[in-house]
Amino acid sequence: MDDLITKTFREDGAVLLKNCLDEAQLARCYEEFQWGIDNLSPTGKQVFDGDKLTYHVDNANPLAKQRLDELAAALPLGQIFAELWGSERVWYFAEETFLRANGLPGRGPWHQDNAYLPWTGEHWGNAWISFQSLPKQNSLEVIRGSHRGIQYDGSSFANPDDPTEPLHGDGTWPRLPDIDAELAADPHAYDVVSTAIEPGDVFALHPGSLHGGAPVDADCPTRHTLVLRFFGDDATFRPLPEANKRFARNGTLFTEEMAKLNPGEPFRSPIFRRVV
Repeated sequence: MDDLITKTFREDGAVLLKNCLDEAQLARCYEEFQWGIDNLSPTGKQVFDGDKLTYHVDNANPLAKQRLDELAAALPLGQIFAELWGSERVWYFAEETFLRANGLPGRGPWHQDNAYLPWTGEHWGNAWISFQSLPKQNSLEVIRGSHRGIQYDGSSFANPDDPTEPLHGDGTWPRLPDIDAELAADPHAYDVVSTAIEPGDVFALHPGSLHGGAPVDADCPTRHTLVLRFFGDDATFRPLPEANKRFARNGTLFTEEMAKLNPGEPFRSPIFRRVV
């Protein structure tokens, strides 16, 4: 791994890995993406315009676990994250699948993944894989260095008029700033990392980074995205606040396994496949 790429990831919390996946690897990723679209989990969400699927989001689909475990083990991403972090071991956590079509407007609200998941530590990584060419204005955005900054409350994602409406709301973590509003008033209010992405590229980011965006529009009407999440040696269990009963302590994924972990313990469970 190039020293500059490693330094950028560790300091910025995000880096673009150009031509990371070859055609065969990307095709296999898309096969699993499409399988997830066709086999929605019990907690996934899809929206149709007539008979056309326009929106899909799913997270850690239990129906796909064995398939995605095998995919993660076959890709170079585990070894790449091991080098980015300096970790001896790497485990695969789970996937997210996203689909937007018809150029329907709207961007993803800013958030940090570890406001929704009981995680902390340096060795966490999301591999963000797009199957379309994305111009910079339609790509993921990350606030540079925010994975080393303040842990904010999550967004409820339930109030389109207020993207900062708290997920937990008990004061454990400060409320999210309205980053889009602040950037509209002052384009230099935050140091935003974003880049155009081509098929085969992987945008690697620390999930504790403030990130959002990736809208579609008339010029970029379709986005299919697979996100594969990994963790390494410096990954520990940090319980979530208790105020939101849906997320209390253990989050919503692998809840039985999370219930067995104590605060500050290494984030480990036999359910997660080791890939390095």
